Amino acid sequence: MLNVAIAPDDYVITSVIRACGRCLGLEEGRQVHCQALKLGSSSNRTTRIRLLEFYGKCGEFEDANRILDEMPQRDVVAMTIMMDCYFDRGLLQEANGIFSSIKKKDTVCWTVMIFGLVRNGEMNRALETFREMQRQDTKPNEFTIVSVLSACSQLGALQLGRWVHSYVGRHDIVLNHYVGGALISMYSRCGDIDEAQRVFSEMKERNVITYNSMIVGLALHGKSIEAVELFLRMLKQGFKPTGVTFIGVLNACSHGGLVDLGYKIFRSMDRDYGIEPQIEHCSCMVDLLGRVGKLKEAFDLISRMKVAPDHIMLSSLLNACKINGNLNLATQVAENLMACGDADSGNYVLLASAYSSLGKWEEAAQVRAKMKEYGIEKEPGCSSIEVNNEIHEFLLGDMRHPQKEQIYLKLKEMNKVLTSEGYSPATQIVLHDIEDWEKEWALSIHSEKLAICYGLVASKPFTTIRVVNNLKVCNDCHTMIKLVSKITSRKIVLRDRKRFHHFENGSCSCGDSW
Repeated sequence: MLNVAIAPDDYVITSVIRACGRCLGLEEGRQVHCQALKLGSSSNRTTRIRLLEFYGKCGEFEDANRILDEMPQRDVVAMTIMMDCYFDRGLLQEANGIFSSIKKKDTVCWTVMIFGLVRNGEMNRALETFREMQRQDTKPNEFTIVSVLSACSQLGALQLGRWVHSYVGRHDIVLNHYVGGALISMYSRCGDIDEAQRVFSEMKERNVITYNSMIVGLALHGKSIEAVELFLRMLKQGFKPTGVTFIGVLNACSHGGLVDLGYKIFRSMDRDYGIEPQIEHCSCMVDLLGRVGKLKEAFDLISRMKVAPDHIMLSSLLNACKINGNLNLATQVAENLMACGDADSGNYVLLASAYSSLGKWEEAAQVRAKMKEYGIEKEPGCSSIEVNNEIHEFLLGDMRHPQKEQIYLKLKEMNKVLTSEGYSPATQIVLHDIEDWEKEWALSIHSEKLAICYGLVASKPFTTIRVVNNLKVCNDCHTMIKLVSKITSRKIVLRDRKRFHHFENGSCSCGDSW
C-alpha cells in the first residue's frame, strides 16, 4: 500500500499494529509506530490503545508504560489491557498493582483479572476475586462465568460450581456451547458426572466441543461404554471428530479394557477422518495394552511410532511392567525413560518404586541418587476437600489445619477399625529401606487420608466426600479408602492425576485397575 503511494488512515494503522502484536513482530511494530508518528496518527486514542497492547504483548513494558503515561486519561480500557499483558507474561504482582489502582472497575476488568489468575494457576485467588466482584454488585458476563467454572474445575470446588450454575439460571445467561461446555467440564472434573450428563441433555444445541467435554468426562469416571456410545451418536449426528475427541474415546477404551474396539477406533483416525495420530493418542493405546497385560504389543507400538516416545508414555508402560512383574522389560523401558530428556520427578519415583517393590533396594537407591544429582525433587502429594464452600488443602503429615487434633484423632480411630477389618498397610510401596513401623507411619499420613478424615469430622453423616489429589493414588490409600467407604457407609469420590475413583460399599469404580 505504501509502495503505491497510498497513505494509510488511522484504521489501517491500528489494524497493522494489532497484527504485529498478535504475531509478536516487535521490529515490524516499531516501524509501524514510526509511520504513525510521521502521519500524525500516534495521538489518536485507538492508535495509542493498540500501541499499548502491542508493546505489552511483546513484553516491552517500558515502552508500554511510556505510551500509558502519554495518554491524557488512564481509562479502565487502557489499564485493563495493560493488566492482561502482565498476566500473559506471568507478572502477577504487576497485574494486581494495576487492578488495585483502577477505581471504577467494569465487568471486563473483573473478568480479565479472574481469567488472568486462572491461567496463572491462582485458582483460590480467582474465586476470591469473583466473590469480591459479587460484593461490588458488578454483574458477570458469560466469559466471567466460564473463567470461574474453570477455577472450580481445577480445584474440585463443586459447591461453588453449583452456585455458579444456579446463577446462570437466575440471571438468564444463555446456556450456549461456551457456557454449557464449561458446566459439563466443571461437573465432570468435580466428581458429579450425573449432573454433567443432565446439563448435556438440556442443551438445545451442541457442537463438537460440547461432545468432547462430555466424552472426556465419561472417560475420566470410567464410564467407558457410555463414552463410546456417545462418540458413535456424535458421528451419527454428522459432527466431525477432532484430535481431542479421539483422546477422550481412547481413554475410555483404556479404562474399560476395550482392546479390540480401541484398536478399531485408533486405526480409523487417519483412514476415515484424516487425523494423524499424535503422541497423546499413542499414549492411550500403550496404556490400554499395558492395562490388559499385553506389554510386548505396547512396546512394539512404541518402536513403530514415527515420533519419539515421551516420558508420559514410557512411565505408563513402566507402571504396567511393575504391576505385571516383568522386570526385564521394565529395565528396558527404564533405560529409555532415563534417556528421555523431559522425565519428571514422578517418572523417577515410579522407577524407584518398581525396584523397591521387587526388593531391589540398591537399584532403587541409585535412582534416588540420580534424582539428587540432577536436582530433581519429588512432587509433594497435595489433597483438597471442599466443605461449606471452602477449600481445605492437606500435604503429607500436615499439621497446619486448625482442626488437626480432631483429624488425627479420627485417623487413629479409623486405623484401629481398619485393622480389625483385616487391613494391612502396603509397606512394599515405600521407597526407602526402613523399619516396617516407620513405613506404616509414612503411609498413614498420606494427604488423601488426612483430607478424608477431615471430611468425616466436618461433614454430615452419609454425605458424599469428594477429594482432589494431584498425584496418582497409591495402592495402600486405594485399599484403605475402599474399607472406609464400607465402614462409614459413605460414598467417597477421589480425583487423582489420571481419573476418578468412586468408592462405595467397599468397592471402587475402577475395578482396582488404574
